[in-house]
Order: sequence, then structure tokens, then C-alpha cells
Amino acid sequence: MMVLIVYAHPNPRSFNAAILETCREEFARKGYETALRDLYALGFDPVLKASDLAGIQAGEIPADIRVEQEYVAAADLVTFIHPIWWTGMPAIFKGYIDRVLCYGFAYRFDAQGVIPLLRGKKALIFNTQGTPGEVYERAGMFEALKKTSDVGIYRFCGFEIVDHVFFPAVPTVDDETRRGYLGKVREIIASL
Repeated sequence: MMVLIVYAHPNPRSFNAAILETCREEFARKGYETALRDLYALGFDPVLKASDLAGIQAGEIPADIRVEQEYVAAADLVTFIHPIWWTGMPAIFKGYIDRVLCYGFAYRFDAQGVIPLLRGKKALIFNTQGTPGEVYERAGMFEALKKTSDVGIYRFCGFEIVDHVFFPAVPTVDDETRRGYLGKVREIIASL
């Protein structure tokens, strides 16, 4: 199995980085080939420009977008790892979605409606947050986030969602809880 990991966190010592390393270890243990796209390390440009749109519409995909699309196309499973900031994705990650999962590559339309073009691919999503889980649960935020990303982006493009896991209150929980979070990552990957 070919696994693409799309990762977005600016701090190489963050808990997101611990999730990333746990994923890499567990995928290697299973014998899966992996590719990593660390958006901050790559200096990925998240800004969708008019020239990008014009190129996409003309069938001339900008080179940096084409590279990322080749990684997605080659993957059987895409693992997305990023924090939740202000109830959403970091800007660099949203820009990746805007630019890479574009019309003609990830989806298209015909007279019948939307045609997802990434069918057969699976998505696994790990998100951290600073907010306590009870706060998000009470507000319905977890379900809202799943609706906007899992349904509105990933399923729209054809991905089958393997799991979408939230790790709440990361800065304030104890190390034992964080170890439990990483154990959950291991369990999910072991079950693939």
C-alpha cells in the first residue's frame, strides 16, 4: 500500500510532529511505502492565484500543483495531520486543499451532477486542538468539522474516510493522556 502523509504544523517539536512520527513508524511496521508532504518544510504556497485558475481551466496545471497531484494520484491512503485553529484548518493546509484538490483532478461536473475523481482512495485524518473536548462536544463542533471536511471536501472528491480522530486539549493534558492519544494512532493504523 502506498501512503501519502500531508502534514501541516510549523513547530517541529509539536504534538502533531509526534503523531507524524508515530504514523511513519506504524506504516513502516506494516510494510507500507510512505511519502511525506510537510507543507511548512516545503514552503508550500497556499495562495490560489488567478494564474492558477487560468492554468487549470486551460489544462495547464502549474508545476507546483502538478507535483502535489502526482503524490495524491499515486497514493492508496492519504493521511492528513494538522491542528484545528479557530475551528478550522491552518491556512497553509486549506490552501493545499484549494490548489491541489481542484476541478478536473479531484472532481468534475456533468449533467448528472458532481463526479468524484478520487474514488478508490482512502483518507485518515488526525487533528489536534487546544480546546477541551467537552467544549467542542457541547457546541456540536466535532460533528461540524467532520461535516465540512469529511463530507464537504474528502467524500466530495471520492475519498473513503477510514477515520477522523480529534485529540483535544493537547497543551493542557498530562503526558499519560498524550501517550494514550499516540496509542490510538497506533491502534487505528494496526487495524488497516
